[in-house]
Amino acid sequence: MPRLIIWLLITALVPATQISRFFAADTEWDRTVLPRPTQPFEGTAKRTLGGSKAAFTHPVKAPPDAPNILLVLIDDAGFGNPSTFGGPVATPTFDKLAAEGLRYNRFHVTALCSPTRAALLSGRNHHAVGFGSISELIGGWPGYSTNWPMSAASIAQILQLNGYNTAAIGKWHLTPDAQQGPAGPFDRWPNALGHRRAEG
Repeated sequence: MPRLIIWLLITALVPATQISRFFAADTEWDRTVLPRPTQPFEGTAKRTLGGSKAAFTHPVKAPPDAPNILLVLIDDAGFGNPSTFGGPVATPTFDKLAAEGLRYNRFHVTALCSPTRAALLSGRNHHAVGFGSISELIGGWPGYSTNWPMSAASIAQILQLNGYNTAAIGKWHLTPDAQQGPAGPFDRWPNALGHRRAEG
């Protein structure tokens, strides 16, 4: 009986140590190439388990010391309103966040919520992702379809493919009006555009 217990412990511990060692070794790659290229099999495959060595695929992790990223879009407020950018409205939390991070102050806005959000999340002109207007005003013209093209990655998709956990919280307003029901389709909802979690 003791031999059986020892054998069970050994058979449980050997793969566990191999798995943890493999997960700890996060092979780097050129993170501008997404999705991550398939990694070559690093184990040994024989005809039987004898002499074979498993190699486990490990999830992509964010790089060491990767910064936290928070994108905040406030609808219907001018750039000069919050105190963060010199305005009269006291925004102490934004001030604190901005003081601990980076501030970008040359963002292209459109004076409409959906197009501005599309430009912020895609890094493209809002027409390039179909948002010449808000999602309820679908137009039959290029740049006004409100159908985010799958060829245009969102910042959330890029971060997710680099090992970040992502979430969209608050107003989304980027799903075409006719696709917002329980029957979908869901390919232009926050989860399909790179957010692991979405709350509105």
